[in-house]
Amino acid sequence: MTNLDAVEGLDALTRSLARRTPEQLAALLTRHAEPLARRPAPTELRGLAGALWSYETLHHLVLHLDHLRLQVLTATARISQERARSAAPGPAAPAPGADYQSLMAHRLSFAHLATEPVPPEDVFAALGATPPGRASTAAEAALHALYDDGLAAPTEDGAIVVPPRTPQLLAAHAPGPLLADAPPPTPDDPAGPATPAASVPPTSPYDESRAAAATLAATLDRLLASLATQPAALRKSGGLAVREIKRLAKAAGATEPHTRLLLDLALAADLIALTRTPSGITALPTGAYDDWLGRPPGARLAPVLAAWSGLWDIPTHTPFGETPTALVRGHDRHAPALRHALLAALAAVPHGAGVPLPPLPFTEAPEPEAGCDTPWNDLLRAADWHRPLAVTHQPMAGERAAHTLHEAAYLGLVAHGTLTPLGRALLTDPRSLDRPLADLLPPLLEQAHFQADLTAVVPGRPAAGLAALLTSAADRESEDHAVTWRFTPASVRRALDSGHTAETLLADLTRASATGTLPQPLDYLIQNTARAHGRMRVLPAACCIRSDDEALVKELAAHRALHDLGLRAIAPTVLVSARPPAATLDVLRAAGYAPTLESDTGTTTVERLPTHRATAPTPTRDHRAPLALAHRLLGVPAPRQEATKPGGDGPVGGGARLRP
Repeated sequence: MTNLDAVEGLDALTRSLARRTPEQLAALLTRHAEPLARRPAPTELRGLAGALWSYETLHHLVLHLDHLRLQVLTATARISQERARSAAPGPAAPAPGADYQSLMAHRLSFAHLATEPVPPEDVFAALGATPPGRASTAAEAALHALYDDGLAAPTEDGAIVVPPRTPQLLAAHAPGPLLADAPPPTPDDPAGPATPAASVPPTSPYDESRAAAATLAATLDRLLASLATQPAALRKSGGLAVREIKRLAKAAGATEPHTRLLLDLALAADLIALTRTPSGITALPTGAYDDWLGRPPGARLAPVLAAWSGLWDIPTHTPFGETPTALVRGHDRHAPALRHALLAALAAVPHGAGVPLPPLPFTEAPEPEAGCDTPWNDLLRAADWHRPLAVTHQPMAGERAAHTLHEAAYLGLVAHGTLTPLGRALLTDPRSLDRPLADLLPPLLEQAHFQADLTAVVPGRPAAGLAALLTSAADRESEDHAVTWRFTPASVRRALDSGHTAETLLADLTRASATGTLPQPLDYLIQNTARAHGRMRVLPAACCIRSDDEALVKELAAHRALHDLGLRAIAPTVLVSARPPAATLDVLRAAGYAPTLESDTGTTTVERLPTHRATAPTPTRDHRAPLALAHRLLGVPAPRQEATKPGGDGPVGGGARLRP
């Protein structure tokens, strides 16, 4: 038996799509970009209708339905299936021992997939939402939202058709009563007395978000800089080893859970990539990282926060018995819906009425007595209304929600139990965070204040060039609202080793000075260090040490701290070391000397820290692609400025994270 009703349902959906404008169809393609990107780009409207009603796409889309839309869809699907069964009952189950043909005939019967159009009035009556009333208005709005998202379609006579697999997909969902509005996320009655002034937090959500964003930008900058200097090797079983996470956490100045979070977000934002090498798979920055360094602070954080909203994982949450790791492709398709539900619930909490986040590690609270719900349960109940299939229906619901909210607080999206302005912007549209982030993070500073105590202070976020200059010649000492570097003989020697001379270093620092001058102690330090720098040379061939100062050569040969080098004089100005050039340089510098490396041609070799980049190109995402595809599917000529490059047919590029 063929399911002709399902074919007619696709026809109804195709007609519904054909009645849309290119902008409306492009909006649908953008909303469903993630599941559609896992399929070939459609070439006709019926292909798009089939993609929308495929089981894999439906499985993803229903997770993002709120209570009202899910109730309407579930009720329609069940009524539709009941009518289909009564209209075309399936064959009886074959008797034990039946032949193969009988078994296959029963297996290939599609009565359990059949659907029938359902009048909207029957659906509303089943939900107890008969007009007039608030419930009826909410149910009608939910039905039209399902039409807009392509999860249902109207027939010519106004009946509703739904995808054939919907009844099986939602079979385990218990509809319950229809709630026209979300439950309050806090136990306090909004109509009750005002919140006492003593309970109002001393800082606003905006201030908390600004501080969190500044810390996040600096931490992410240090993390990616460390990864660019020394790529991280992945385990053969996948993911970063614990020792690599510890190393990167120390370099970034973050906790290990936050380091795992930032690594996964950087991977999702295409700032780092996994690259195959002869020795295994390594994680290192992509070419997009260099462009990212030149952006303003807000533009740096925007793709990272947008990646968090759609990440298929909760990086800071490690279930009991598992080893914490990072850079593993997530499989938690419920995580994005859980984030949206929690943020949507907190959006209804006014400033001063929020409750503190549950501490980590999270422990389930005992079952409350009847009528004595806890604030945490109230919040989960409100979140459950926004995404019923992604919150309490999942295992470890409280633990997953607690870790998600702590991640949101670290990213500056949540503060004092409510949403920050940045969190509200992310909830509205993850792609439009540039403006709120620009308000939170001031422009990068191009100059520093040099002081007589050999420190340089940047009262804000330094630009990439200024930070690189100061880091090359000074040690980063502290970082809060201002960043402080301290100059020492060792740090100045590091700058001279990287190719600077006293003149070029003084000139660069003077240009970076807010006053246009440098303190005299810093000038003396650089001049004195440069005067002693390079008085000896380490030769790569045979690892010789030479110096024009014969007294210095004798001093080196007799120095006890250099005994491990096995130094011996072969001339009044030349010593031979038994250790390689790099080891010899390290031992000499540890003893307080300032040698330089010399090539076999007699020229000084400039020492620079290694930098690594992924050689594979970063996939590009064209925001105009959905509109161009909508024009092609509808057969409407696209304006010239909306034309896309060849190969940009897909709604949003997916792409594997593992790059050869």
